[in-house]
Amino acid sequence: MTITTHSPEETQELAARLGKALFPGAVLALRGDLGAGKTAFVRGLAQGMGVSGRVHSPTFALVHEHNGPLPLFHFDLYRLEDGLAETGLDEYFDRGGVCALEWPEKAEDELPLERLDVILRSPDEATREITFLPRGKAYEECIKSLL
Repeated sequence: MTITTHSPEETQELAARLGKALFPGAVLALRGDLGAGKTAFVRGLAQGMGVSGRVHSPTFALVHEHNGPLPLFHFDLYRLEDGLAETGLDEYFDRGGVCALEWPEKAEDELPLERLDVILRSPDEATREITFLPRGKAYEECIKSLL
């Protein structure tokens, strides 16, 4: 399913709707070029999940932990060279929160088979084409919340 948004606010609102449907252990692989809206999408997820505080890209820390009714673990794997297992970051998948990974292709072989791939494209400065590829029944159910 692909949904088009026309502003960062619309992108965040869409992600907030998804955030309300997420569950403990959910993994989202956020794919897209620089400036495609991945971090704005995570801000919306956080809002929908009831996470308070500022959400920004964890480029230099690799992961930011955000507390809420359901924890949000926001990864930026852009600088990763040796995969998740070498850093211990793969253990986050079992911590019962939601893992949102920017640049997941840096650890493709270590991602759970069941996950939600979110592909963000930016045909122009304001427009985002967001494609959801659910990999598993639980993720298919989450996507229904966007209809």
